[in-house]
Amino acid sequence: MQDFTTRLEALASQSLLRTRRVVEGPQGPLLQVEGTQELSFCSNDYLGLANHPALIDAATDALQRYGMGAGASPLISGHSRAHESLESELAAFVGTPSALVFGSGYMANLGVTAALVGKGDTVIVDRLAHASLIDGARLSGASLKVFPHNDAVRLEQVLARCTTGRKLVLTDAVFSMDGDLAPLAALAAVCGRHDAWLLVDDAHGLGVHGPQGRGSLALAGVRAAHVLTMGTLGKAAGVAGAFVAGDAGVLAWILQRARTYMFSTAHPPALAAATSASLALIAREDWRRERLQALAAQLRAGLAGLPWSLLPSATAIQPLIVGENATARALSAALRAQGIWVPAICPPTVPKGTARLRISLSALHTSADVARLVAALTALA
Repeated sequence: MQDFTTRLEALASQSLLRTRRVVEGPQGPLLQVEGTQELSFCSNDYLGLANHPALIDAATDALQRYGMGAGASPLISGHSRAHESLESELAAFVGTPSALVFGSGYMANLGVTAALVGKGDTVIVDRLAHASLIDGARLSGASLKVFPHNDAVRLEQVLARCTTGRKLVLTDAVFSMDGDLAPLAALAAVCGRHDAWLLVDDAHGLGVHGPQGRGSLALAGVRAAHVLTMGTLGKAAGVAGAFVAGDAGVLAWILQRARTYMFSTAHPPALAAATSASLALIAREDWRRERLQALAAQLRAGLAGLPWSLLPSATAIQPLIVGENATARALSAALRAQGIWVPAICPPTVPKGTARLRISLSALHTSADVARLVAALTALA
């Protein structure tokens, strides 16, 4: 029997032990954390919608109509009118014929990958793809290949050597730990030339990028039948769940074959109703995206002279590379002592030697909030 206590102690000695903190009340720039108020730069609530009154009202109304739980899989009795409406709205929002709602982004990526490819097929993954894409590729049973990060030329070389079965390429649109963007137009063109599907995980781009926040594929001007998009609804949309959107025939097949969809209880109808309200706000309120851009520019200018470097990022994710695990955790703790919460991200989430502070901006942050973080990091440096 494994001695898990010893193994946990080993993680702690390497500054790799993960912990949880108890948050009181709603999400926002200021969080009540275990009895103290902290300025938060750790949430993926990029547009500041998680506590928006319109979402709360929509969920409350839906609770009166549908109750709390969905009761069953969507293929049994869990597919409500709220889910049906949301799927139509999501498809229209991202500009595709069809969409399918899942309980989470992780479940969507696992289910869709295994539905599209299997034994005798090939799945090709960006080296820095999210864990859910990697796990989906491994569990699918297809031959797994990896291409260098954001390298469309190398991807084409890999695809050119695939001569049998179906081919599926997996990539993030916005890479969650680096904040950089995938070259989606180039990747889509390569996949089109080689009769390959492209699944784009736009968890961190939906709502933030593209006209009216319609996502990274809209920003890149990509619309093609061989491209599928997965978007999560618990980040910029401020609710929970996820969806996959694309060609109607492919979505019909995914509904028949995605085990994480078929064998999971549908997520609560009230969340679907809240997401519908969120989509309307995302499309209407451009000021939220404009605020994010202004805050990112302020942060980058303020931290330019520090001994730690920001990775190049035009997104709400601003990673400050520190290097060693212990240093990153110590820096996070020192900020926390000043009432500022910025998480330290260490391996295996990021490559060894690249531990970092992952600074996440929200449209509800103020210029003064960013100035406070800049001043604190400058003093610590």
